[in-house]
Parts: sequence; structure tokens; C-alpha cells
Amino acid sequence: MTDIRDITEKLFAAENLTRDEIICLLENQTTELQSYLAEKASATARKYYGNKVFVRGLIEFTNYCRNNCYYCGIRCGNKNASRYRLTKEEIIECASHGYELGFRTIVLQGGEDAYFTDKMMTDIIRSIKKDHPDVAVTLSIGEKSYESYKAFFDAGADRYLLRHETADFGHYAKLHPSNLSAENRQNCLYNLKKIGFQTGAGFMVGSPYQTNENIADDLLFLKKLDPEMIGIGPFIPHKDTVFAEEKAGELDQVLYLLSIIRLMLPTVLLPATTALGTIDPRGRELGILAGANVVMPNLSPVGVRKKYDLYDNKICTGEEAAECMNCLKNRISNIGYGIVTDRGDNIRFINNKNTTKEG
Repeated sequence: MTDIRDITEKLFAAENLTRDEIICLLENQTTELQSYLAEKASATARKYYGNKVFVRGLIEFTNYCRNNCYYCGIRCGNKNASRYRLTKEEIIECASHGYELGFRTIVLQGGEDAYFTDKMMTDIIRSIKKDHPDVAVTLSIGEKSYESYKAFFDAGADRYLLRHETADFGHYAKLHPSNLSAENRQNCLYNLKKIGFQTGAGFMVGSPYQTNENIADDLLFLKKLDPEMIGIGPFIPHKDTVFAEEKAGELDQVLYLLSIIRLMLPTVLLPATTALGTIDPRGRELGILAGANVVMPNLSPVGVRKKYDLYDNKICTGEEAAECMNCLKNRISNIGYGIVTDRGDNIRFINNKNTTKEG
């Protein structure tokens, strides 16, 4: 039997772990091991980024979605959802407000809404970049064609977030209708990388039917993809989905996986997600102490925040509002970290870019 100490030493040395070794690591989670990995992971994050926590201004601009993913509150089949779309002017106003607050990354997130054509999206991207050339624009709007992604990139978008959700094709099929596939989603991620986006992937922790083998496959997929950003968070059930009665993902498992991901991919940008803050009042702080280094306050208009209802009880008031940044700064400061408002690019991406320029 493989010694767990040997596996952790390989992890600390950034050596590739086998699938069996990852499964062993997952099966042998203890409070002591979790604390040990968190200590190593936070030290690794500080090695590359200091005690900086980067903020991203999140604009949830539409909750219309063509997809019917079984776990999601804004799926097209949910007739109880209160739908909305922000206008271009409202989106630009939110971005400008965020800029005034110090945000230098704006995240445009929405369902897969055909109303927002490529032409509309490129116009919005160009408008934000024209007003604020020093801002990084991140998109999180789902699966698109290579040509669409290329148009967004050429318009000035810098980053793209697309959680792969689960790397196992069979598990993916249990969470999505048959018109969606893990293969296509993964191909989208490789297209984004090929085009030149700083790319983000990730998965839900504790989703229905998930096994340690599934999680091991997720980690191996992320290692292969080598994205600049990884977003993981707990599965949280929504009352208007088929998984309404399922158990939510566990805080400790998410924190454990944050630490493992930080050690496997040392320079990755790793959010302490809103979902983490939803299942525990100190979830985001604990996430940072486990190796995360990004938080994403909400810049959306107050009137629509509760409508972007991916899961039940999502936090959308208090310090999650951009207006309460001081509260968030204090909370982060209390654990020995400091919020910074620069673009917060992946350090490896910056180094590669500089090397290319020099060459």
C-alpha cells in the first residue's frame, strides 16, 4: 500500500501524482492532514503572489439560459425563475462604477443567452476597454464556437471562465441533458487556450453521484489542461431542480481540494467562491487560508442580484456587495492578507508574455 507521506512529499515537490495516488490522498483526509496541506498551500500561494488577494468585479448580466442543466437554478426548464437582462448601458455603468471602486478586472457572467449575439458582446467588450484600457475583461458565458471565442478575444477580452464541471463523461451525463457533452465542453477549453485567453476551468465538489474517482479524474484533467485559473466550490442544491433534496458539498472537502490544487498547480489563480461563503460565514477566509487568492464581489445592480439564483441561499447582500468592500478588506486583513485592486494576472502568464516580447 502506498504511504500517504510519500504521496504528500510528491505533492509538495510538484511531482505528478498517479490516479491511484490522488484517490489515496482523497480517501485518507483527516483534520491533521488537511491543516498540514493548507499550511503548505498558503505558503506556496505567498511564494508566488505574496499575501495579495485579488478582487474581480462580477457583473451577472443575464439569467436567461438555453441549457437545462439538472443542478442549476437558472436552467431554461425552471419556470419559477424571475428572468432579467441588463442593457449595454447598464453593463457599462456597472463596469465604470467598479472602476471607480478600484476594480481592474471586470467579469461578465451570464447564462447561455442567445439574445446577446457575438456582435453585441464584442461591442460591450470594446466599450469597456475603450473607457478603461487598463481593465482586464473576463467572460463567463458558456460554450461557444471557436469563431465566437476568437471574436471576443480580438475585441479585447482577456480571460474566459468555463468550469468543466466534471471530467468523467458518464458522470457529466448524469448532471446534464443529452444535448450537452463533457467532450464538447473540454474542447471549448482547449480552444480558449489555443486562442490565447487566460483560461479558467473547475468543478463542483459534492455534486450528485460524484466519487473520489471522479474527483481524481478532475484533478488529472486540470493538470493536463494547465489553466491560469481554477474555480471550485461546493454543490448547493436549488429548490426548483431535480436535485433539490440532495446534500450540499462539504466545507472541509472543498478546503482540502483547494490546498491540493494549489500544490499541484502552484501559480494558478484560485478563487474563494461565493458558494464557499454561502455554506459557511467564514468560508472565503478559510478558502484563502487553504491556498486561494481571489474573491469576486458583486457589481450587479442590487435589484437583480437575487435573481441570478444558481443555488439556494446564495449570499448577495452585505459584504458581497461592491459597496461593502471595506468590510471585505477588513475580513481579509484580519487573516493576514491584503486585498489589491490591480489586474491580478497569472504570474506564469505574465512571465510567458514578457519572454515572448523579449524573444
